[in-house]
Amino acid sequence: MDDNASRAGSRPVLQPGPDHPISVTPTGSRVLVKAGDVVVADSANALTLQESNYPACLYVPLADVSPGLLSPSSTTSYCPYKGDCSYYSLATPGGEIADAVWTYANPYPSVAAIAGHVAFYPNKVTITVS
Repeated sequence: MDDNASRAGSRPVLQPGPDHPISVTPTGSRVLVKAGDVVVADSANALTLQESNYPACLYVPLADVSPGLLSPSSTTSYCPYKGDCSYYSLATPGGEIADAVWTYANPYPSVAAIAGHVAFYPNKVTITVS
């Protein structure tokens, strides 16, 4: 059994291909993430993950997220293309924003570049690319 299959247990592990392409590329622009007036992340090193026909998703280096705003959540999920996913809530002066952020701490090799990065739900924060 390969490493991906052993990590996934009995869950399917799928490879990107012509029917379900996935690409990870440098965004090439500044990405600013805000929760209300609070700057959550500011990065010139974001990555854009394009998966099949889904909307593109921006992954920001964890190092570019304001310290102290992330609170680990008990929520988890699984993607057969990317692996195990964990979530964070955002602690802001206006209150907690539950499960606003997700990460793949040990993503599968086809998307290994997103390790050490987090993504944000655009319906929970404001994401500006400039």
